[in-house]
Amino acid sequence: MGAGQITVAAVQLTSGADAQSNVDTAIDLVVDAAGQGASYIQLPEYFNYYGPASNYGAVGESVPGPTTERFAEIAAQKKVTVHLGSMLEKSGDGAKCFNTSVIINDDGSIGATYRKAHLFDVDVPGKVSYMESRAIAAGNDIVVVKLPMFDLGMSICFDLRFPELYRTLALRGATVFAIPSAFNAVTGNAHWDVLIKSRAIENHAFVIAAAQAGTTNEGLSSYGHSIIVGPWGEVIAESTSKGEDVLVATIDLDEVSRRRSQIAVLELRRPDLYGLKADSDETKATRPDGD
Repeated sequence: MGAGQITVAAVQLTSGADAQSNVDTAIDLVVDAAGQGASYIQLPEYFNYYGPASNYGAVGESVPGPTTERFAEIAAQKKVTVHLGSMLEKSGDGAKCFNTSVIINDDGSIGATYRKAHLFDVDVPGKVSYMESRAIAAGNDIVVVKLPMFDLGMSICFDLRFPELYRTLALRGATVFAIPSAFNAVTGNAHWDVLIKSRAIENHAFVIAAAQAGTTNEGLSSYGHSIIVGPWGEVIAESTSKGEDVLVATIDLDEVSRRRSQIAVLELRRPDLYGLKADSDETKATRPDGD
């Protein structure tokens, strides 16, 4: 394996309302991915509970908490970085939780957290109507975490529709975007692939997107199609399964600098023209390690 190469995995789940069963299944698939050589393993959005919002208060945990501690043991044992795509985190508002991603380092420590900033409040008549903000509190931080293998820009699902976020992540050093998702089946069929590829191409970054698939007992239908895309927009791996899957691929991080040198989209920007802040302010990093 070359100096810039790393093996990564996107774990696709069919989570439901049984949190214990969801966690057990996720652990089994993380161990499977580690056995296939992945050193970074990403789970989907709502990986440990994808059920009625009326139960969020009972399922929500602190971070760290019981679920992160279980995965910390696995991460340390297997020497892998585990990205808990998203889970319900208790907030100061008793009526709402955060939808929170957690990075577990390969020594079992928590490397970063990211709370979903853009909430899935949509109404497509006759197709899909959902108000995530009724039970979820929005986060207010942009997070790039410096992992041993790459700088990871964190996001969750509906964030995908806001290119400003990903450009900011790239300007702050991200070479890989994490997009754990439970993308709706209707909008996913129409928009998933093109949005994923767009975020990769316009920033010349890798995208790793672990997704929920299938329909829950409560009728929540997710598109699936977990995917890993390169900085030229090429699909490196994509799940065709309608259920659980482990997507493993080796990515070459040198491709990011190569493509950014060929088409220097970050340097050729015109912030003054767009009425944006100067780059010196815009690119100040938000890193858990304070770098």
